[in-house]
Amino acid sequence: MKFGKEFEAQMVPEWKEAYMDYTYLKTLLKDVQLYKQRSQPPATPGGLKRNLTLYRAFSGLIQRQTHHSIDPHVQDIESQPIMVSSVQQDGSVSYQTTFLLSAEEGGEFEMIYFKRLDDEFNKVDKFYRSKVEEVMKEAAMLNKQMEALIAFRIKVEKPSPWFNSSVEMTRLASDVATSAATLSPSTPRGAKLHGRVSMAMETISEDSIRNGQSDGSSENKENEIQFNGQKSQTDKEKDNSNTKPASLEVLDRVRLNNTPETPCSTIKSFLNYSTQTELQFNRKNLKKVEEQLKQAFIEFYQKLRLLKNYSFLNALAFSKIMKKYDRITSRSAAKTYLKMVDNSYLGSSDEVTRLIERVENTFTKHFSNSNRNNGLNLLRPKPTRARHRITFSTGFLAGCTAALVLALTLIIRARKIMNHPGSTQYMQTMFPLYSLFGFIVLHMFMYAANVYFWRRYRVNQSFIFGFKQGSELSYLDVLLLAFVLAALTLASVLANLDMEMDPSTKDYEVFTELIPLILVLFVIVILSCPFNIMYRSSRLFFLTCLFHCICAPLYKVTLPDFFLADQFTSQVQALRSLEFYICYYGWGDFKHRQNTCNSSSIFKAFSFIVAVIPYWCRCIQVLNILLRFAWLQTVLDFEVDFLHKQAMISIIASLEIIRRGVWNFFRVENEHLNNVGKFRAFKSVPLPFNYDEAEDKDD
Repeated sequence: MKFGKEFEAQMVPEWKEAYMDYTYLKTLLKDVQLYKQRSQPPATPGGLKRNLTLYRAFSGLIQRQTHHSIDPHVQDIESQPIMVSSVQQDGSVSYQTTFLLSAEEGGEFEMIYFKRLDDEFNKVDKFYRSKVEEVMKEAAMLNKQMEALIAFRIKVEKPSPWFNSSVEMTRLASDVATSAATLSPSTPRGAKLHGRVSMAMETISEDSIRNGQSDGSSENKENEIQFNGQKSQTDKEKDNSNTKPASLEVLDRVRLNNTPETPCSTIKSFLNYSTQTELQFNRKNLKKVEEQLKQAFIEFYQKLRLLKNYSFLNALAFSKIMKKYDRITSRSAAKTYLKMVDNSYLGSSDEVTRLIERVENTFTKHFSNSNRNNGLNLLRPKPTRARHRITFSTGFLAGCTAALVLALTLIIRARKIMNHPGSTQYMQTMFPLYSLFGFIVLHMFMYAANVYFWRRYRVNQSFIFGFKQGSELSYLDVLLLAFVLAALTLASVLANLDMEMDPSTKDYEVFTELIPLILVLFVIVILSCPFNIMYRSSRLFFLTCLFHCICAPLYKVTLPDFFLADQFTSQVQALRSLEFYICYYGWGDFKHRQNTCNSSSIFKAFSFIVAVIPYWCRCIQVLNILLRFAWLQTVLDFEVDFLHKQAMISIIASLEIIRRGVWNFFRVENEHLNNVGKFRAFKSVPLPFNYDEAEDKDD
């Protein structure tokens, strides 16, 4: 794979505009190359020929050469075609390249190239500097949160009476730099507090953020982040002065942030209850606080990893493009320019690398009980691997579905079922029961197509929907589930394709009539199964969003919630099919295959209520009015001569599902473009503690 494609493939989608425009710089180099090819004389056909002469100079094989004494540094400067300088503008550093050979023929093309190269580098350097400043502020915030957490742990653990918190915390602070891995069962009780994670705080603090160019001097080194991790004994002694004990007095200045998470908390906030509560030192609150801070650290760590990858990729891109320039122009400019890149903030700052190491140490010690492997498994994303069994199973079930469709078609034609006297009754009863699964399968096919195209065009749907890292479904996973449901449905239709009733009782066989209900119950059981089978995390995510949609006024509306509500507005007919299940099996009509539901005023009233529920949850929407209100066909009772009424309803409902699938793609793409415009690649994680800002300022 060429570097340009690999470079684009590894970009953070939301930061794409902040990366070096490698493709455009390549086009500028092509202009330089084309000019040089036009200006150079054509090569002599047949190769270079020289006239033979009788006398040619011979310098000998062992003759010593006489060299003039020239300063190599001066010689190197004189041979360089460019000169790079730094300029202070509005308090920030920018870099400008002067092309020293502009007087040469075609030099204007190279001047344009270096002008755009400087623009790209200054853009990248400025963006990287701003993001580093953001993570430094977040590090300081997380430091304060950790101080409160450790003090909270000590209060909850309630050590024995001989435990002096101030003395013990001072002792812990002096030993905070010790590696978490060295904690052993012989560690004093105060350090582990009944075997729980360490109460010592690894401090994330910042004396100052380096705004200028890093030169590697000791003065700048002292201004870097002081974050106690695994260091040498000399570093431990040096940093002990910067280590602060997690004083219990910090709890006097903090409150718990209570964001509405349940209907009760939402109602309380609506009734003007305070969103902040007094600290209650119990294990329930401690677990909640630890979970929130754990998620905050995981998200913070992902941001650091992406920032590190951003600096590495861009530095590599500048190296590649300058080497390409040297190869095209036969100059030696890459060394000078890349030296500037190495000395710039982008190439020399190591704040992110240090933070990554020390966040790993902090997370391991405080959130994974000093088990480094478990801690890193939580911090680092687990890449989803394409499993061959998923591909094989999807193809196999697709073949089964196609075979069942063919078998069903041949059986209907061979038995002339549509000409049977009971065909009308069958369509009125069995067709609505099985059409439910048809609507769901069609919707899943559309969603699988959306996932495929989102991934192909690098729309970050995992971040947009807030899927857990590594748990998002691929389009093959969605297709697998769709074909499983399609195969089961078609097999059920074949098993229930019987119109003959018992001549003595005038009843249909009970078991065959219960097949659709059994299939519905099977799907519900699998969907709500608490065991870790059949994509448990995705099922839990779906059920959570579904519950939020039902209790919409009592929960904060997020994108997954209203996105799911939008899907239900296109599944009105499927919801009516569920209503028909309740009526058909609840009233006992299935024994005689009678459809008395449509003659019931209660059923008709609920048909309108069911149709309104999705729109009530989502509200009526900018677009496609005809298909959006296709469910009105069942009210206005449109009919065509060549289609059965149930078939007409199903076709219109299917068109609405297709319309919704197309709309889904553009809706998520629009959300992605909003994130790109704001360079928003991370979700905000609520922090558990809220500090009293007034007291902080007094301190």
